[in-house]
Formats: sequence, structure tokens, C-alpha cells
Amino acid sequence: MDNDNTAAQIVILNGAPRSGKTTIARAIQQQFDGPWMNLGVDGYNAMTPAEYLPGIGLRPGGERPDLEELVPFFYAALYESIAIHAGLGLNVVADLGHHDAYSQPLGILADCARRLEGFPVLFVGVRCPLDVIMKRREIDEPGREELYAKATAETAVPEAVRRWQDEVHKPGIYDLELDTSVLTPYECAEAIRHQLDIGIPEPSAFERIAGLR
Repeated sequence: MDNDNTAAQIVILNGAPRSGKTTIARAIQQQFDGPWMNLGVDGYNAMTPAEYLPGIGLRPGGERPDLEELVPFFYAALYESIAIHAGLGLNVVADLGHHDAYSQPLGILADCARRLEGFPVLFVGVRCPLDVIMKRREIDEPGREELYAKATAETAVPEAVRRWQDEVHKPGIYDLELDTSVLTPYECAEAIRHQLDIGIPEPSAFERIAGLR
């Protein structure tokens, strides 16, 4: 999709579940000027039919190969929507958990990056240590009580949680990285604002991931 360099800003937050992406996205919406549309995993899965869930939230490990043929199309549609929003002048923040640990590699992140060619994209790695993630998983959120695997007497860190931590930051190419165990959502948002103000590095992370630069 071509663009005339008048597009709005795009921030992609990438990290494991409970790393703090959603609260950063909310802080951006609350603190930044202009409309910032959240086109992340929760919103996309809310409109995905139940039989195809967890959709783009499919976790690492190749546990649902029956869904894998659809996941690239889900991501493609989401990123094309991001491009349309930005092309119309609407800023976008998307909190996602990209990985390629399916039953076979799908190359989704590179495909998504190519779909935003020519758009200003800040790709942010949202990191958080496992011990902090496990503590956050003990806190239930209304309507999400069954969503997160939790520690048991036998297993301090469930294998599914460890796989997310191992896979979500591959290849680890970012424009900015944040550690939510030491930064508040407000501080993370301010770090993102500062990076946007000084400019996205050249070449950008998405340009390198897509093989464009």
C-alpha cells in the first residue's frame, strides 16, 4: 500500500502476555495528543469467532496446527487495517505478541513489516522478567480469570509461560526496548514519546526485519 508521507504515527508494542503492553497502550491513548487507536490482540480477538480463538494470540509451541493456516491471514488483515488507519491520519498503537514458534515457521513478522512499508513505525520491545510476570498472572482481571496460566505447587513457571519468554523477542530487532519491571506505564509512554520526538532510527527495525534496508 503506497503512502504519501503524510501518514500518522504507528507504535507496535511486542512482548509476552502480562509484560505490560496493554497498560502502556492505555497510557499512550490517555497522554498523547490526537486520536490513538488501539488495534492490538485483545480487540482483534474480540471480533474473532470463538472456534478460531486464540487467533493471533496463539501461543508458541505448535499446540494448534489446525489454526495455523489462518493466523497469517489474521495478521495480514490486522496490519492492512493499521496501514489504512495511519494513511487516513489516525495514530495507531498495537499491543501484540509476535513469535514464529508454530509447528513450522510462518514468517509472519516479516510479512507484517512489509505491509507497513513507507509508514513511520516505531517497533518497541516490551520486556519483563519471568518472576514479575508470574506475580502479575496471579492478579485476576474481570473476564480474563482463565486466560493466563499460573504457578502451581509443582511448577513455579508453567512451560507455556517460559515458551513465550523464550520466543516472543526473536529476532530481537527493535527501535526501542522497555523493561516494565523498572518503568511505570507512564514512564514507558514518555520514553516512547521522546523517541517519536527525536525520530525513528534509520533504518527502522521494521525496515530491517522486512529486508527493505
